[in-house]
Amino acid sequence: MASSTPAPVILFAYMRPDHLRRALASLRANPESAATHLTVYCDAPKRPEHQPGVAEVRRVVDAIDGFASVTRVYRSENKGLANSIIQGVTDALRAHDRVIVLEDDLVLSPHFLRYMNDGLACYRDDEQVASIHGYWYPTDAPLPETFFIKGGDCWGWATWSRAWKHFDADGKRLLQQIHERKLAREMDYDGQYPHVRILEQHIAGRNDSWCIRWHASCFLAGMLTLYPSRSLVDNIGHDASGTHCRASDTFSGQLTGHPVRVERIAVGQSQEARAAIVNFFRANRKSLVRKAWDQFATRWRSTL
Repeated sequence: MASSTPAPVILFAYMRPDHLRRALASLRANPESAATHLTVYCDAPKRPEHQPGVAEVRRVVDAIDGFASVTRVYRSENKGLANSIIQGVTDALRAHDRVIVLEDDLVLSPHFLRYMNDGLACYRDDEQVASIHGYWYPTDAPLPETFFIKGGDCWGWATWSRAWKHFDADGKRLLQQIHERKLAREMDYDGQYPHVRILEQHIAGRNDSWCIRWHASCFLAGMLTLYPSRSLVDNIGHDASGTHCRASDTFSGQLTGHPVRVERIAVGQSQEARAAIVNFFRANRKSLVRKAWDQFATRWRSTL
């Protein structure tokens, strides 16, 4: 189902060389990697003590092979994760009609690229589909092979230029629309996850999350994201090594050892999958609220 030319991959890294090595090794283990064009964005150090980690990350990136091509973008200034990702995705989608987006703390199944490319090909012309996502929560709910959930997501995802044009970086405008349309409770998964609060914190200058703005943009546009019933992504960044989070295994799950088949399904939100997320958030509410605060930490904390 995938096109003969795989979608380009862009990967964002900062100062965690060990995480990056694991992420790259898992990406190379995908058979499609040899035909995939990879671009790696490396931000500049925010503080002098970050310099050694940033330098080691760039040495890792210098040595990357195993792809159709590797483009290395070494920032001369610290843009921060949000600005780096927004600009990187925007630039990629000026040059290509689709892109797969990764960060340096994501370990992938060897079936990840096939699923992402199949999804991109299958729903290329569906204006209601915002993105393809590779991660799924560790729930026990029986679900179909693939399904749709309203909004966007950020742990191993892909999109098209036609969908990215809906991204709105203006948090105030997004929040105003959410309240005017009385969508806050729905966006918060029936009050079980503080998406609206995270957006409010962004507006107040307490976080610089691009993901909450992507999710809100897709949500308000009534757009959907395709998910797999078995996770093709594991986030290894919850080990307290990142700037914005402490150690946690709430979201961790075993990578699937089997391909996820992408076949065309009706484009509409799966109520069963949404209920599974609500139940997951409800069961883990205390740790998830803490996780949300840590992940989108206040600006003063991240600049200490």
